[in-house]
Amino acid sequence: MPTPALRAAAWTRLGVWAAALATSVAASTIAWRLVLLTVAVAMGGCAVLPSQVERPHSFARSDVADTQLARIAAASTPEDERELSGFRLLPDGAEAFAARIALIRRAEKTIDAQYYVIASDRTGHEFLRELKAAAARGVRVRILVDDLYATGEDALFAGLAAHDNVEVRMFNPLPVRGGSFGQRILLSLHQFSRINHRMHNKLFIADGSFAVTGGRNIADEYFDRGGDANFIDMDLLSTGPVVGKLAAVFDRFWNADIVYPVRSLVGGEPSRQAFEQQVGERPAEATEASEPDAESVEAGLASGRLAFERAEAEVFADAPQKASGDTGEATVAEAHLELLGSAASSVLLASPYFVPGKREMQALSAIRSRDVSVSVLTNSLATTDEPLVHYGYARHRAALLDAGVDLNELRPSAEDSAEAARSIGRSGAGNSLGRLHTKLSVVDDEKTFVGSMNMDGRSAHLNTEAGMVIHSRTLAAFVARFLRGHEKERSYQVRLEGDGLRWSSGVGADRQTRSVEPATASAPALPVRLLAQLLGEGLL
Repeated sequence: MPTPALRAAAWTRLGVWAAALATSVAASTIAWRLVLLTVAVAMGGCAVLPSQVERPHSFARSDVADTQLARIAAASTPEDERELSGFRLLPDGAEAFAARIALIRRAEKTIDAQYYVIASDRTGHEFLRELKAAAARGVRVRILVDDLYATGEDALFAGLAAHDNVEVRMFNPLPVRGGSFGQRILLSLHQFSRINHRMHNKLFIADGSFAVTGGRNIADEYFDRGGDANFIDMDLLSTGPVVGKLAAVFDRFWNADIVYPVRSLVGGEPSRQAFEQQVGERPAEATEASEPDAESVEAGLASGRLAFERAEAEVFADAPQKASGDTGEATVAEAHLELLGSAASSVLLASPYFVPGKREMQALSAIRSRDVSVSVLTNSLATTDEPLVHYGYARHRAALLDAGVDLNELRPSAEDSAEAARSIGRSGAGNSLGRLHTKLSVVDDEKTFVGSMNMDGRSAHLNTEAGMVIHSRTLAAFVARFLRGHEKERSYQVRLEGDGLRWSSGVGADRQTRSVEPATASAPALPVRLLAQLLGEGLL
């Protein structure tokens, strides 16, 4: 399962959603709305963000050509393909984290990190320790974190920012700094319309030469360290011209007014000691050189050359102002729908939180009307970490199936055979539950979308997102195998038969079909179903 903090937060969100529902329903009763607002303001003590905040602007460094990473990037690029970008998929969790650490250790001038979550767990602490060590070598480190899940981490981030060469900024912070996740939300309800917008982006850039993007946050369960439950995800290592475009996205967020330096949010003088006490020292074994896998990113960096698929690509990113309700610019969700609409033969889509709104349903129906195959991979009720979102998706299943969309819902990996586990890779597999978290699309076996965006109302309208579309048949073939492998080996195929839905899994004589939706014993029932029916899909 997710880390204890994230697990508790997931359940607390039910209360938050219920409060949001009460606020929404109260539209018909002005007096009740005033009561709710009065209670929230009174409990929050009219908490507000600081009004006088210094945000010194800074930008990606351009003096990086003499760095080791720049030289490796150049050596990895054929002379006649320098106008193309290089891409390398990172489906394996352990390798994806090791790649980040290898890049941090080789960085000489600048590191930028932008994440929705940097958890205070083993992975988060290791990541932050390595960034602190890089700063101690003179590397400029800029860290941008969404504030929603930073509960209790002010001392951690402020302590890190107290070190030389490190700056930490929080995106769209909550005015209440103390208490649990739920308490911070409830005591900030007087600003609910603002704090309901979050930064969902994930981006890591080292010396302006290599970037890692995709769906993974920095927490144990994203890198196969989560014990009995891990996320199935996909990152993308990039080099070449696309890195400069990603750096421009980071700079735009870093310098936005909705971002606050962590020092402006905490009282007193930040303590380096508080950071050291929380994250500890780098373990001795982490400093010992070990022999990396011959095909790993670490091995390629050590040899001075990495293998990449070269291709053209477009970068799409929501404006940070989207979190302030400014919808004046085109969104990643709109670009993604345009990509899907360009399909001539096939669409493969993976979204862990799949709640198609009116526009999405129209787009998918239009695609199917041209006899383009559409296959969707999402979580089942048995694997989702967001049951409320699942019920939002469930009410669209019949319409999607009627339109001819193939629906595949991930099964718990405990049901896998050893052969099936080997055929689809290690991310989120093994003895863990395995939950889908990757956000991928493949169109016509030629164009691949990789990013942070789910196909739901929250990603479309509330959160900021980012993604890339890569034009490469080789890359598309790899991603298609990854998705089709999970659809075939690790999913329930959902069908409309007779009077209702059926869930089928297995092949040949082992194929089984059930008429009752697969779920875990702990799956929440009636109250969550009712709440899902009452909530607007934009809040899920």
